[in-house]
Amino acid sequence: MVRHPDAPLTGGRAGLRRLARWWLAPLPAPPAALRRGPLRPGAFPSPLRSARLTSQLGIALGVAFAVCFLTGLLSHLIQHPPGWFSWPARPVWLYRLTQGVHVATGLASVPLLGVKLWSVYPRLFTWPPARSLAHAAERGSVAVLVAAALFQVVGGVLNISRWYAPMPFFFTTGHYWVGWLAAGALLVHIGVQLPVVTGALGRPAAPPPTVPPGPGPAGLSRRGLLTATAAAAGLITVTTLGQTVRPLSGLAVIAPRRPGVGPQRVPVNKTAAGAGVRAAALDPSYRLLVDGPGGHLSLDLAALNALPQYTAHLPIACVEGWSAAATWTGVRLRDLVTLVGADPGRTTVLVESLQAAGRYRASTVAPQLTADPLTLIALRLGGEPLHVDHGYPARLIAPNRPGVLQTKWIGRLTVGGPR
Repeated sequence: MVRHPDAPLTGGRAGLRRLARWWLAPLPAPPAALRRGPLRPGAFPSPLRSARLTSQLGIALGVAFAVCFLTGLLSHLIQHPPGWFSWPARPVWLYRLTQGVHVATGLASVPLLGVKLWSVYPRLFTWPPARSLAHAAERGSVAVLVAAALFQVVGGVLNISRWYAPMPFFFTTGHYWVGWLAAGALLVHIGVQLPVVTGALGRPAAPPPTVPPGPGPAGLSRRGLLTATAAAAGLITVTTLGQTVRPLSGLAVIAPRRPGVGPQRVPVNKTAAGAGVRAAALDPSYRLLVDGPGGHLSLDLAALNALPQYTAHLPIACVEGWSAAATWTGVRLRDLVTLVGADPGRTTVLVESLQAAGRYRASTVAPQLTADPLTLIALRLGGEPLHVDHGYPARLIAPNRPGVLQTKWIGRLTVGGPR
């Protein structure tokens, strides 16, 4: 049966129509007396702001946030791998690259986000503040996006500076979940603003309104503003890369770590004293315990040094974005696994530190890393015995692995069964 087009709506469709009318209905105008200060007309006279400028900044910021989100998600999966995820051992520099890009792009977002927020700042004081419930919801979603973006950028800067006092939560967890919130809010914002962006970019740029000359210097043009923003982002990127690229280390004036600076010319994050492990690490009675399905080993330093020694040139790549390549020497993990009757290619290994507590006092080595000949229980760095802050008497060093998982001050290896 076909409904006549003039017949009234009934049932569910009528309810949906009424809901849509209610959702889009204009709200009562607020009293005009409230329109003061930044709410008054002409409160923001800068001729530089335009839909085109905001769109260009938004595209650049959206690309930066997308790169940050994807590389950050990858780092989270590597540190907390679900059952379906596998991270390769080679190339040895891959994590160094992805995490370096994550941090460098996040820092480059600082000027982009600042200028983007400046370009849309007057919209906070749109009159009336909400034209309808739908308009109010749209503005609320933008508020969520701005809050999430500021949380991610400010928190990321505090993290790479290792200043955790202003954050009363575990940074990694907060950064991960707010990252998803920011990504979702960004997708919604793109969907809403896409017609505006395409319209603004599809027509020629309008010249800024003529401003009567004043006694001061000539004003900045929109192109000049974009150039200055790009230059600031580029400068931050170059100085950040100095945490990894030795030729640029002299430019790393705002970086908390530099290659070649630290014990044995390699930076450290956590010292033995800071981890509360110095006395246990320097104890002459130290033993490395190795438990496996075919036996148990208790090895002192003399016994470890008597085993075949191998050397690998591998980077330490930390989640804060700095990295440094170094030459490590020690016993291959797969040789120790073989000694206790397990197959390295089918075995995970739980590596435990002498630390009594801490989120990263233990880590699990996947089979592809257990079997890799470059995965070492390192005893020396640069040909010298490990400095205590680098994990003396023994530490894990494996290819393509975050620094927080390169366990220091190893006390026990527990060799598991096939995975």
